[in-house]
Amino acid sequence: MGGLVLCISAGRGPAECRQGVAAVAACMREEALERGLAFSREADEALPASLLLSVDGMGAETFARSWEGGVRWIARSALRPGHRRKNWFIAVRRMAAAPELPPVADADLRFEALRAGGPGGQHQNRTESAVRVVHLPTGIAVVARDERSQHRNKSLAVARLRALLAAVHERDRDAARFRDWLARISVERGNAVRTLRDTPEGPRFA
Repeated sequence: MGGLVLCISAGRGPAECRQGVAAVAACMREEALERGLAFSREADEALPASLLLSVDGMGAETFARSWEGGVRWIARSALRPGHRRKNWFIAVRRMAAAPELPPVADADLRFEALRAGGPGGQHQNRTESAVRVVHLPTGIAVVARDERSQHRNKSLAVARLRALLAAVHERDRDAARFRDWLARISVERGNAVRTLRDTPEGPRFA
């Protein structure tokens, strides 16, 4: 399986909300890895209006549910000094399963062997069995280190990559419907499921 795909969105918010998208993504990645989940995200620009990511592994469903909804990002504007507003709202939603894509061409993939890491203590796999796959046309990169076999990690990485590519395809194909949804998220500004605060050490839960 390619995992669950989530979308973090600034909606129609200003550039500060786009900074919040990046902050929320960083916190989601940290929490996902702490829970032992595989985490992948699409390549993004400096201030993305929206960002797709996937989580995979035992507990991925619970993780996704805990983030779905509105997230309040508390930060003073670094873009407009003196601006009084410091509460910004970002939305996290689950993407519907996307239709199957044609096979990804091998020529569009670059594989890299990595030394497996993560929790495990003395039982941690220290061989170069982890695999990173990069989709050259889009720059999307995915890492799989779940299995001891490099071959199985390679297959898992490709599956996760395909899930992200399918989600990107679905988002682009249904852009009009997606914009309609973004236009509606402003009514949910008071229903934050998470609150994050900007700190010198990076985004932290408030």
